[in-house]
Amino acid sequence: MKISNGMKDVIYVLDFGSQYSHLITRRIRELGVYAELVPPNISLDKLKNAAGIILSGGPQNLSEKGALRVDRRVFDLGVPILGVCYGMQLTAFMLGGRVQAGKHREYGSTEVKIKKSAKILKSLPEKQIVWMSHGDQVTKLPKGFVIIAGSKNCPIAGMENSKKKIYCLQFHPEVKHTPGGKKILENFLKITGVKKNWSMKDFISKSINKIKEDVGRDKVICALSGGVDSSVAATMVHRAIGKNLTCIYVDTGLMRDGETEQLKKVFKNHMKMKLRIVYAEKEFLKKLKGITEPEKKRKTIGELFIRIFEREAKKFGKIKWLVQGTLYTDVVSSGISSGGRHTAVIKSHHNVGGLPEKFGFKLIEPLRDLYKYEVRKVGDELGLPKKISYRMPFPGPGLAVRIIGEVTREKLETLRHADKIVTEEMAKTDFVKNPQFFYFAVLPDIRSVGVAGDARTYGHPIILRAVETAEFLTADWVHLPYSLLEKISTRITNEVKGINRVVYDITSKPPGTVEWE
Repeated sequence: MKISNGMKDVIYVLDFGSQYSHLITRRIRELGVYAELVPPNISLDKLKNAAGIILSGGPQNLSEKGALRVDRRVFDLGVPILGVCYGMQLTAFMLGGRVQAGKHREYGSTEVKIKKSAKILKSLPEKQIVWMSHGDQVTKLPKGFVIIAGSKNCPIAGMENSKKKIYCLQFHPEVKHTPGGKKILENFLKITGVKKNWSMKDFISKSINKIKEDVGRDKVICALSGGVDSSVAATMVHRAIGKNLTCIYVDTGLMRDGETEQLKKVFKNHMKMKLRIVYAEKEFLKKLKGITEPEKKRKTIGELFIRIFEREAKKFGKIKWLVQGTLYTDVVSSGISSGGRHTAVIKSHHNVGGLPEKFGFKLIEPLRDLYKYEVRKVGDELGLPKKISYRMPFPGPGLAVRIIGEVTREKLETLRHADKIVTEEMAKTDFVKNPQFFYFAVLPDIRSVGVAGDARTYGHPIILRAVETAEFLTADWVHLPYSLLEKISTRITNEVKGINRVVYDITSKPPGTVEWE
């Protein structure tokens, strides 16, 4: 269910498979312009009507036989183009330049020197710190191009053909580690002349009208989890079709403390939605018995969830449509992106990995092309309570992926208790006012020796994780005060049976993922 603005107001981002391709799209939207991530083989008819085209980065090398390409005629459309990293190399390669493996790879913060005459780099200081991530580099310019930036190990770190409005950068302006990146993207938008008319209010209006048009008077069901995504999706569809929507909530027994009760209060009592709650803890624990491998856990939970959901849905008669709160970050982390055959599978997601090919429903995924921060804004516009719109994100498989090893009722109770303590202590701080702040507790499958009074203990640790992340594609660990860590540690080791140690995870993403499984 795609919602598009007028064609001339669109920036198309051609996705060559990078895990961070969508960051470019997000940054453009943050500047008030509608951007859409599309496959490299998108038709020229669509591209010629765009305000601008951005060629993303990607993990492949042009020396590889299967490396993604783009139609050569894209460069002759007269539409402004910005090539980033692989996008720059591809531009040079296809227009007669040369790309070779660099003598020294560049990964991380790098200083570049720019030429003040470069339009795409206008109003930036001559020396810039940028984020590099490449092994190959352009060693010979295509005809008509000039160098606009260079680094110690990459003499051609930027190039442009101002006559054709083609601009290329070897570094990544979309990541926050390039301080001048926002200005560079603003410069590109000025070059395109695109109108700044993208807003969540406009998105909601178009989405609701599209849902009404597609669904008509059909009955619709929603897989409601109580999380931000499914809650906002359900509310949007409810706004469009009212009583023709029924929400089914499957209590897997893998939830945090008090979640089912809160969900019932908000959606059934406050928002007056049709809500059916299915209590299925026994079924999930039975299926998970003996399973320790993370991906198998996720798949098992996803598949059982679908089976139970289908079973319950049949009780409502013939249903044609299913609502899911899928976000783009769910899709890209599962290896399903526009350049998906070159995107690594990090982990499968509850909304994506468990769906069988012959599901029997048509999907309504109104949030599929949005980021988490945009979904929260949609929730605000729809009037959802803040405790729902800004609820701490929670994975579809629940606490099962925060328990390392086999999932048991005893472990769930232990982790639920520890998680509640962490939540209570975090609620007293200003960290929770930051919508990009994310925290949780993990119960690993290890034990260590401890002391309680005069007695020896042999208990489990609790791992505390707190990160700051805007889109969950990257994340930085948070420097929590020692006093807060001490309070959490003291409470957990004193109040939670079987726990004798608390440790703090100080790993960012990359190299780690946000969740442990």
